[in-house]
Order: sequence, then C-alpha cells, then structure tokens
Amino acid sequence: MKATEMKQKKPAELKQLLTELLQEQFKLRMQRGSGQLSRPSRLKAVRREIARVRTLLNQQGDVVA
Repeated sequence: MKATEMKQKKPAELKQLLTELLQEQFKLRMQRGSGQLSRPSRLKAVRREIARVRTLLNQQGDVVA
C-alpha cells in the first residue's frame, strides 16, 4: 500500500492495519526461522510498511507503542 493511500485512512484504520502488519511480520519471522520462507523480500517490505504506518500515526498525534 502506498503512503498516499495510507494518508487517507483514519487513525483507527491505521491502527488496525498496523496490527495486521505486525502479525504478518511475526509469521514471516517464524517461517524464516524454520527455513520455509519463500519470499525473503516480503519481510523487508512489511517492515517498511510498518514504519510508514507508525510515521503517519505520529504525524496525526496518536501515540504508537
């Protein structure tokens, strides 16, 4: 998802997206640990998406843990 698309979302939607991305990141890390990760580049992409969402939430004034 592009940053312009994310900017149009409400803080509650961004928090939900952040939760989903963190869960996906966890699953990808577990796959990497067990040697079953088929697309290693997806791990980097998810990490960057998480950073984008957290940046937008900080800009909107919502506290991100």
